[in-house]
Amino acid sequence: MIHSFIFSEGRLVGRDLELEALRLVRADKGLLLWVDLDQPTDEETRQILEGVFQFHPLAIEDCVTPSSLPKAEDYEDYLFMVMHAVDFSRVGKFNPTELDLFLGRDYLVTYHCRPLGSVQTVLDRVTKTTGAVARASDRLAHSILDLLVDNYGPTIAAFREELEHIEEAVLSRTAPDFINDLLEVRSALYHLREIIGPQRDVINRLAHGEARQIRAALLPYFRDLRDKLLRIDETAGGYVEQLLISFDLFLNKSAFEANEGIKVLTALTALTVPATVVGTWYGMNFESMPEIHSPWGYLGAAGVTVACTAWVWFWCRRRRWI
Repeated sequence: MIHSFIFSEGRLVGRDLELEALRLVRADKGLLLWVDLDQPTDEETRQILEGVFQFHPLAIEDCVTPSSLPKAEDYEDYLFMVMHAVDFSRVGKFNPTELDLFLGRDYLVTYHCRPLGSVQTVLDRVTKTTGAVARASDRLAHSILDLLVDNYGPTIAAFREELEHIEEAVLSRTAPDFINDLLEVRSALYHLREIIGPQRDVINRLAHGEARQIRAALLPYFRDLRDKLLRIDETAGGYVEQLLISFDLFLNKSAFEANEGIKVLTALTALTVPATVVGTWYGMNFESMPEIHSPWGYLGAAGVTVACTAWVWFWCRRRRWI
């Protein structure tokens, strides 16, 4: 689907034009044009990227081919960027969505194969606001990227909830089998950091004025974006360390519980030793054993057995094995 918006002095003056009208607007340097390709067909992609804007074939190829690596490339009169939004529905379902941007002096083209909340928010803003909402293409691009970064907040909050769940499971007396959850969360955090790191480098390049399409007045805003991504990356790194601590705690707890079990089994074995020794000794039934013919032999053997068992039980209690 193709959405097009035409701005004059920051105000929306037209939208969803035909291709020929878009070419005319493209030639008018006094207007600002934003074209959003939302889940476009191959024909729509060709008509806009090749027909209306004549972008470089390599840039078009990078746009239509999914990439897990954010990047920014300068071409002759526009900047091509690959960024990623996130959608965290549940643990193990961490799905980044690629957003491609072509940023020129008087136009912005956005391309995405799935709906994006950041783009939709800006779309609603420009269509519902009667005042000036888009005075320059770099400011419009910043608005989209700013919302894209802000939408990482629910993802971080979801990770926080998963970590709390894992910590509760580790500290509970009857911890469930949460190892799969822990591994899935760790994998998702690594994936998030793989996206955030290069994305932060891209924004850092823009914040240092390396792109001709970004005006000097917008550099502080892009530096703010860089700082937001840095905080997100540091938070994700802290969560990874917290997961490792939780896993070490689980291993130590498991080892402690195993040792406690071994102590109990050792104590039970020790309690049976007196009865085993006495019963084995007198079970031989030799005629030369005077205890067998004694009228107090049975009571004596039973007394020795009980006394020795009581002494072993008291000794195990002293060592806190039982």
